Amino acid sequence: MSTLLKIDVSTRGSLSISRQLSSRFVEQWKKGNSAGKVIERDIATTELPFLELPWIAANFSKASARTDEQSVLLKFSDDLVAELQQADHYLIATPMYNFGIPAKLKAYVDHVVRAGITFRTNADGSYTGLLTGKKATVIIASAGEYTPGEPAEGLDTLKPYLHEILGFIGVIDVTFLQSGSTWKVDNGSETADAHIAPLNEQLMAAASA
Repeated sequence: MSTLLKIDVSTRGSLSISRQLSSRFVEQWKKGNSAGKVIERDIATTELPFLELPWIAANFSKASARTDEQSVLLKFSDDLVAELQQADHYLIATPMYNFGIPAKLKAYVDHVVRAGITFRTNADGSYTGLLTGKKATVIIASAGEYTPGEPAEGLDTLKPYLHEILGFIGVIDVTFLQSGSTWKVDNGSETADAHIAPLNEQLMAAASA
């Protein structure tokens, strides 16, 4: 049975273009995976504490030597990692903030990129991702245009970062769908459906792969 992990980041609810796209993705994915399972992780409504010294100390302690308090500190992170381990396909739908990832998505990344669990350090100092054999689809919504060939393409730090961090934990089959110029929907010059329409073919292909 295939499992899809759907990670939504936007705080804009039904107004969010990235959420509308992720919902359409799931609808299409279910058509090809009728017996499949969808795990939903809403970053916007999930309490994601930033990592501080007690958490770091717990994480770098051997599991057998951790105190009960340290185990409790890591429980939430363990649960997030378990979701990643269960899923075959990750769907990450996020807005772009100031050319990069939202702070809550970065906090999520910090909770799941863990030595010995989602990656390991090799004897020669290199790294090996441990979440292999999985794929990811990343939906990015932005007010500006950052697709290849656009003047502002080089300002986009979100896509390169997620590409690198997913590869770091072993996910190398990654598809990006970029929805730029969302300001047109915000100011009413374009409907959400009209804005999304050009991405439908890519979306359906990614969800059916």
